[in-house]
Amino acid sequence: MSDKEKKISIHQFDQDGAKPIDDLVTVEEPLEIRVVSGSVENRRGKSISITMRTPGHDHELAIGFLACEGIISTHDQVQSVQSIGTADNEFGHPNTVCVELTPDTDINYSELQRHFYSTSSCGVCGKASLEALEYRNLTAIQSELSIEATTILKLPQRLRENQTSFEQTGGIHAAGLFDKQGRIQRIREDVGRHNALDKLIGSNFLQKEFPMPEQIVVVSGRASFELLQKTLTAQIPIFVAVGAPSSLAVDLARQFDLTLIGFASNSRFNIYSSPQRVIWPK
Repeated sequence: MSDKEKKISIHQFDQDGAKPIDDLVTVEEPLEIRVVSGSVENRRGKSISITMRTPGHDHELAIGFLACEGIISTHDQVQSVQSIGTADNEFGHPNTVCVELTPDTDINYSELQRHFYSTSSCGVCGKASLEALEYRNLTAIQSELSIEATTILKLPQRLRENQTSFEQTGGIHAAGLFDKQGRIQRIREDVGRHNALDKLIGSNFLQKEFPMPEQIVVVSGRASFELLQKTLTAQIPIFVAVGAPSSLAVDLARQFDLTLIGFASNSRFNIYSSPQRVIWPK
């Protein structure tokens, strides 16, 4: 058991009646993301977001969130990332990440309007206004990446095989990064599907591998508008979901030439946009 899971006592009912047992549930705790920016003479810190997340890879989550929100675009803008504050929880980890940006990184806080509370189920809930869902200067996918249809059929199972926390709790989302041969590059899990993708993108960002035009992202759940928006920000050309896409996600993918695949399994999948990147068997 890792600090992503917590053991609790429950009562289980089956055909033999009720009995007390121990069970594992996914840990969910708040994470505050703070940003320090400004000139050398006028540095200031500001809380950008509070999100409910599963502890682990918090620095990647913070960086991925800032990158996907368009606040940062290159690794050179990040001066430092550190966990701060008192570890006032049973697992002993701080629940605040502070990202210090270089003095020449300009942020317009008045336009940012990020006084919102992101829940674990929906990353866009509670934003100041619907205008916060603007496309933020997204550009169409330029990648020439393609993938064999038979390889796509293998991706959901390969993602599942690497979901260590899901095997323990059954209550956590995953986002995985794959190459065109279907080899998994890395995987991140979180109680929030948008957090899992932020962690994945943040990991690449911290390794100076951003944007990501030669990668494929696979998620364990559905394809939502916000997940597609994050994928477009990272310029990932192919998005594969085990579940269904929303209508707005399809519209967004079609507008920006992102290959969107849903209902992916070991026997079938649906292509909702830009099918030219899928190579069919001869």
